[in-house]
Amino acid sequence: MEFASVDDYLAAVPEPARSALQSLRTVIRAAVPDATEHISYGMPSYKLGRPLVSFAAFTHHCSLFGMSSRVFDRLAAELQGWRTSKGTIRFTPDRPLPQALVRRIIAERLAEIALLDAERKTKNT
Repeated sequence: MEFASVDDYLAAVPEPARSALQSLRTVIRAAVPDATEHISYGMPSYKLGRPLVSFAAFTHHCSLFGMSSRVFDRLAAELQGWRTSKGTIRFTPDRPLPQALVRRIIAERLAEIALLDAERKTKNT
């Protein structure tokens, strides 16, 4: 199914996952108000020059995609107790991600983007 907007995506997600993802969206938008919100690969995504984070609902869980396995590697201690895989953290509506953890993931990703941009700038000079 294709979605024209994040609102359309969320409208198609059944409760209680919809509420969990709406809360996650609120945290993301507050943390990076300048990020563009769009649908990428069929899921809500945020971009600030480069891809920042995405999220999605699945049958038995929801996921936050940090767009980088290095971010999750750096946060390994904070992610203990959560189901993770390469660049993804899974959660359920009855155990949503803590807002502080989401903000930390975003901060780490922003730092990584800044570093990648600085490296690219250095290579081009």
